[in-house]
Formats: sequence, structure tokens, C-alpha cells
Amino acid sequence: MGRCGRSKAAILLPFLLLIWAESAMGRFLVEKNSLKVLSPESIKGNYDSAIGNFGIPQYGGSMAGTVVYPKDNRKGCQKFEDSGISFKSKPGALPTFVLVDRGDCFFALKVWNAQNAGAAAVLVADHRDEPLITMDSPEEDRASAEYIANITIPSALIDKSFGEKLKKALGNGDMVNVNLDWREAVPHPDDRVEYELWTNSNDECGVKCDMLMEFLKDFKGAALMLEQGGYTQFTPHYITWYCPEAFTLSKQCKSQCLNHGRYCAPDPEQDFSSGYDGKDVVLENLRQLCVFRVANETRKPWIWWDYVTDFHIRCPMKEKKYGKECAEEVIKSLGLDLSKIEKCMGDPDADADNPVLKEEQDAQIGKGSRGDVTILPTLVVNNRQYRGKLERGAVSKAICAGFEETTEPSVCLNGDVETNECLHNNGGCWEDKAANVTACKDTFRGRVCECPVVNGVQFRGDGYRSCSASGPGRCRINNGGCWGEKKDGVTFSACVDSDDGKCKCPPGFKGDGVKHCEDINECKGKKACQCNECNCRNTWGSYECTCSSGLLYMRDHDTCISKSASEVKYGWGAVWLVLIVLGLAGGGGYLLYKQRLRSYMDSEIRAIMAQYMPLDSQNEVPNHVDIDRA
Repeated sequence: MGRCGRSKAAILLPFLLLIWAESAMGRFLVEKNSLKVLSPESIKGNYDSAIGNFGIPQYGGSMAGTVVYPKDNRKGCQKFEDSGISFKSKPGALPTFVLVDRGDCFFALKVWNAQNAGAAAVLVADHRDEPLITMDSPEEDRASAEYIANITIPSALIDKSFGEKLKKALGNGDMVNVNLDWREAVPHPDDRVEYELWTNSNDECGVKCDMLMEFLKDFKGAALMLEQGGYTQFTPHYITWYCPEAFTLSKQCKSQCLNHGRYCAPDPEQDFSSGYDGKDVVLENLRQLCVFRVANETRKPWIWWDYVTDFHIRCPMKEKKYGKECAEEVIKSLGLDLSKIEKCMGDPDADADNPVLKEEQDAQIGKGSRGDVTILPTLVVNNRQYRGKLERGAVSKAICAGFEETTEPSVCLNGDVETNECLHNNGGCWEDKAANVTACKDTFRGRVCECPVVNGVQFRGDGYRSCSASGPGRCRINNGGCWGEKKDGVTFSACVDSDDGKCKCPPGFKGDGVKHCEDINECKGKKACQCNECNCRNTWGSYECTCSSGLLYMRDHDTCISKSASEVKYGWGAVWLVLIVLGLAGGGGYLLYKQRLRSYMDSEIRAIMAQYMPLDSQNEVPNHVDIDRA
């Protein structure tokens, strides 16, 4: 075997060991979404499908379409345009889901060819009777790098039996309508999302590393906003493998592993004779883990995003800057405690477990609903592995799908990720156009119809057909939904601030209080101004009574009296008023006089008595006779 042959064998060895270790240790779970057949009736129902690990799945949403099975190129390995086949939907028609068979080429190439022919989604039918697997993109295939990065449609693998059912229905001339549903692909238990990214500091590992680094830079802003707002809890992880004990002294393990073969990574350039070694990657992975831990202690875990993006820009392998010296410059520029990071990293040459890296190896093994982490990079959202392209918009949708509905932060409700269902026919919810109030509330998954709170006033109702303001202050909002009108500078309203929320026409009006209140004509039928001499004139919301010439109207008694009688009446009233005032003034003067006189007499009497005997309030007069003369 020549040098080249030995090099290839040495390079393949760690990968074989990794596969062996994974098969011995854990399990791989396939992330699924629901596929529902809507028609025909013969195959109607729900079926499982495995989400492809490329393209952009519509996390949190769903997509309906019509299935088409092409007559030619049924495996999708050739360009459909070469056969004159187009899957573009006609205006008003459902999108086209292309069914292709597995085999002969990469999954990603099948999807790429279908996308270029106008397909909205791709279903790949398995040709084996086996459990579903995850369709992944080609590993280290640079020729496919361009089309993998540009796949934007979702895809899914279906099992052989279901694929045969679809083909049979299509062969019978049936229209097959299906619905791909990703709404439950990510658990959404509460108002905080926990997500983790299994990544790598190696920037020379090919297409996937380039895509990973691009994603880290693009998603950094959204990650900081979510983390600083307390909406998410992010944790980075790094995949390592171990070297079996029998090979720990080999050249391969020594160059690729730390701590005597316990923690290893593949050679970055796949060449043991030059460049960086796998252990350099493991050491930087460890450093980045410790950067996160130290930053987390300062309650600023998002500094990890600054470090990894800065390190990638300032310390690339291509410029031979990848290593400790450059890393420490980045750490210092971010204001982190270098001594704490070094203490966290421990001794990479010690023949003992490294607590940080040991914890990472244990975390790779699946727990609960999450399978083993075997694909790099891997995003895990609420303990469920993400499948699809690592792209800012797609990942944002997956994270936003993890929030309990109506608790999503504002970053999830921008035009890139939300559905904006309220823009179309108000989402089918209740709406008061006059007051510009609606019960439609956009969420990441679509919309909910909930009666709103406006200016502190709670609306109550089912949110679909009705919402009405209730409680104190409700009349401030569009008059509480009640009738109201202003005329000649006078405003009347049927709204009453009460808990029952009922609309009642005000006095002088009649009607339902909601749509109309009609002015009551009190003059009609002598309901007002009933005296013989009275003349009634109806006004809006009230009435006016007048009397014939020479008479005055008294509203309290609903009668007319002569002006002379009223003058006599008012004249005597004035006299009595004057007499009462004089009486009160005289009484007050008498009381004041009596009080002052009594006070004067008391002071005179005390003065006279003080001349003949001492009072209790006076001190005893001292005796000046000297009794003791001795």
C-alpha cells in the first residue's frame, strides 16, 4: 500500500470508530411531521413522514397541495425540464407536491430537480420495507454545494406501503390532495423556548462548515434579542468521539485526541502530515464551551455568539491564525476573565476525564423524545431535533414554533416569520371598523380570535361574532357600542357605565339603545304641559312649555299664573327674607353683648376679692419675721 493509501486508511479510521461507538451507545430518532390525505376517500387519513434535513420546512405551519407522480424520470435524478415536464401550478390551483422514488442519486438532488420544475414540495417514496430515516444532504460533496444551499422547498420521506397507495390512487385517475403539517413538529409548552446548537469550531470541514459559519453570523442578532429579552435559553454543544483503548498510543489518536484518547475530532485538512490536527479542534471546542460557561456566570451568555463569530473572522485556519494566541486576543477584547476560562479548560494532556468534555459526550446520547446527536451541525428546539437548512428565517420559524400560542415575542411577529392572517378578511374574527378595534391577534402559527383590551377597557364575547366593552370606562370606547348622537351642541348617549353592559335610551328617548333611540314627542297627547293655558313645544330629547300672554309657567306645578300674582308672591317673599335676616342679626348681637358683660363682671369681682384674701392661684405671702434668732 502506497503513502496515499495509508493516508486514506488513517483518515477513515476515526470515522469508522465514531460509527461503531454510536451504534454501541445510543439510538437515532427520526423527526417526523404529519401528512394527511384529504382525498380520495379510499386512502384518506393521517400518515407519518420523515422531515428532510435540507430545504426549509414550514415549522409552525402547514401546506396543502395536489400530488403528481411524473410519467418519466420517476426517481428525479435528471432535470425534469429535459423531458418537458413542469410542475408549476395554474393560477387558483393548489400547489404541486411531486412524488418521486428513492434510489440512484442523492435525496437533495431529487428535491433540487423538482424545485426547478416548479414543485412546491417533494415526497420521496421508499423502495424498501424499513422504518423511516432522515434524508440528509451529501457529505463532503462540493459539486452539490450550490444546489443544496439553494433548496427552499420542504421535502419528506414516506414509507413504501404508503407510497404504493398514492401511486395506485393516481393510477386510477383519482385527484390526491394532501396536507403537510409541521405545527406539532416542535413542542410548545410555555412562554420560553430552550434550544441548543451542536456545532464545531473547525472551519475547514467543507460545505457544511461554511454553511454553519454563515448561519452563526446571520442568526447572531436574533439570538441576542431573544436571549437578552429572556424569551429563550440557549446552550451550545460540541460533538466529540473517543478512541478505543487499543488505539490510544497510535499516531492517529495522538494527533486527533486530548486526554489520552478520550476526546477526539477528525483531522481538519484530512492530512496528518501537515496543517492542524484534530486535537487542535477539540481544544478550541473546549475553549468555546468554557467561554460560554464563564459568560453565563456573568449573566451574559450571549457573549458566546460574539466570541465564535469574532474567532471565525479573526482566527481562520487558512491564515494560520487558528489557535490559543489569537483566541486569547478575542477573549480579552470581549472583556472576559481569561484565568477563569483557562481554569475551566483544565489540563488537556492529563490521563483523566475532563469534566466539561465528558459532560458533552454524555449529552450526545438521546434522552426522552430526543434521539442521539449524530448529524453535525444539529439544532435542538425544546428537546426536539430540527431538520432542514440552517438558515436564519427557517431557524427563526422553528424557534418561534416552540412558544405557547399568544406568548411569542415581537421578533416572531415580523413579516419574515408570521403568517399575517389578520390582514385578510380580519382573520374571520369580530371587528369594529368605526373604533378600529379587532379581536384578531396574529400568532406565529396563524391567528386567534380573542376580545381585546383597549385603553384599559376589557371587551367580552366569543371573539368571532361579538365583542362588547364592559365595566367602568366602557363608554369611552366607541360609546360602548351603544347609540349616541350630537345635535345643536347637545349630546345624548344610551351607554351607561355599569357591569351589565346594557344599552339604555336616556330619558326623552325610546328604542333598543344599540342601533337607535328615537326622540319622544312629549307634547303629543298632552303628556306634558297639561294645564289649559299651557302651550307645548317639543325639543330634541326634551320639551318646552309656555303660557298665554300675561301668564308665567311654573314647571314644578305644571300650571300658569298671572304676572301680578307672581309679583305679589315674590314681594312678600322678599319682606319675610329681610325680617328673618334682621332677627338673626339681633339675636347674634344680644348673645355677643351678654358674653362680654359677663366676662367684665367676673374680672371685677376677682379684683375686689384679691384685696382681702389670697386666691388659690396666688402664691402665699412670705413671712419676714426671723424666728430663729439664736
